[in-house]
Amino acid sequence: MSNAIFKLEVPANEPILAYGPGSREKKELKAKIQELKNQKIEIPLIIGGKEIKTGNTGECRIPHDHGHVLAVYQKAGEKEIRMAIDAAKEAWKKWSEMPWEHRLSIFEKMSDLLAGPWRQTINAATMLVQGKNAFQAEIDSACELIDFFRFNTYYAREIYTDQPYSPRGIWNRVEYRPLEGFVFAVTPFNFTAIAGNLPTAPALMGNVVLWKPASSSVYSGYFLMKLFQAAGLPDGVINFLPGKGSEMGDTVMNSPDLTGVHFTGSTKVFQGMWKTVGMNIKNYKAYPRIVGETGGKDFIFAHKTADIDQLVAASVRGAFEYQGQKCSAASRVFVPASLWEEYRDKVIAMTKDLKMGTPEDFTNFVNAVIDKPAFDSIKSYIDFAKESRDAEIIVGGNCDDSVGYFIEPTIILAKKPDFRTMVEEIFGPVLTVYVYDDNDLDGALKLCDQSAIYALTGAVFAEDRYAIIKIGEALKNTAGNFYINDKPTGAVVGQQPFGGARASGTNDKAGSYLNLVRWMSTRTIKENFVPQTEYRYPFMDEK
Repeated sequence: MSNAIFKLEVPANEPILAYGPGSREKKELKAKIQELKNQKIEIPLIIGGKEIKTGNTGECRIPHDHGHVLAVYQKAGEKEIRMAIDAAKEAWKKWSEMPWEHRLSIFEKMSDLLAGPWRQTINAATMLVQGKNAFQAEIDSACELIDFFRFNTYYAREIYTDQPYSPRGIWNRVEYRPLEGFVFAVTPFNFTAIAGNLPTAPALMGNVVLWKPASSSVYSGYFLMKLFQAAGLPDGVINFLPGKGSEMGDTVMNSPDLTGVHFTGSTKVFQGMWKTVGMNIKNYKAYPRIVGETGGKDFIFAHKTADIDQLVAASVRGAFEYQGQKCSAASRVFVPASLWEEYRDKVIAMTKDLKMGTPEDFTNFVNAVIDKPAFDSIKSYIDFAKESRDAEIIVGGNCDDSVGYFIEPTIILAKKPDFRTMVEEIFGPVLTVYVYDDNDLDGALKLCDQSAIYALTGAVFAEDRYAIIKIGEALKNTAGNFYINDKPTGAVVGQQPFGGARASGTNDKAGSYLNLVRWMSTRTIKENFVPQTEYRYPFMDEK
């Protein structure tokens, strides 16, 4: 047994590869894309390390070429969920007792494998099945996930070293134990990094996990699961369970062994899960930890002193990178009347300059949205704006799903502050602008604060420092991640811990120690070196 306290160096963020003309990484990525496209694979469930086939299958299709099937995947049902719970409980016996340095070593190895030989496999899978261009895949499925692994191991070690004060004669200690039971990790389609972090963050702290990936990103999720195994993660610690949430949820949520939920997805689904936990609370062996990041109606608020060119670039990048399919994507912009005309002309021109098409052509900025339901939902908002007297589409608005699910980057001018696209989450390449009176800054700030139920990300653009202070104070509860003269997307692990409040989630800050402490249970130990032998206290010696 080791008698040393091991050290981990403070990690640095993974450098972003540029994929410039003729670069080695570009050639490797293009070759990997073709390799994956030229094969059709079958994706099993992975339970206790074993590959399971159920016969109930779904398909992984390419969003920009939806006739192309990359894989057929197996779906879990009640039987497989119960198998996974049993496998996780069995794995917990040894995993929860593994010395922390050996657990952390597995995730350090994971990060190095992803930074090296696995990088382009995960990037290519993300580009193909989630419709990301090379840069969006690189910053997500490579860099951010590598950062999650490296920073989480560092934070875990720092947590373990945090110990209480001990006066002479007493030694106070705190043990950090994993939770008893299993954690249910439910991950979204839009970020491979989130899909990798949600099951691994609890596992890093000694917990066992049932992982349900989004149906539209099972393909990249499968390669992540193979990466976990390649790094030496023991069987049963994370169990890979694609399937329909409606068919899996009851079995998972009703299990007495459910000890935590790690979720990213829709507000409606998360609220439903929370309600189910509440209704079942007396049946659980312990109160489940509920951690979730859900929706957003993220804003950019421009002051009259804003730099127009910076504001326009932030609007376009913030709204249209990855087709607006980010929880943090800019979805509404408040522009003062004094800046409106110049802003309008420049934002229209920049938006028209965006090139749309397959991510396999690296010159394209905008790609397809994820699937047919997303296409139909986003199109319905655009159609609503087209038909409304209270809005005007100033650029974009065209949709075409004949080959891929392509929606033109669209900007809507709302004539009313409560117009539907100003207050509802769309999750697509649609930006709505509301023009406010320069003389009614307070009223516009109140609208920004109160007109949407979310509080995930937001940004202020201003050159006047007093205005920045005023706006930041007025909007302090509207965003868990707030940006000054920057777009409201692109949080970096170790720099901007990510998460929001209100209907946007529990704000447990993925990529920080704040998230990791949710996945442990502490035991305080007091050792008395010279215990008392008498029951009496000095105050009793005189009447």
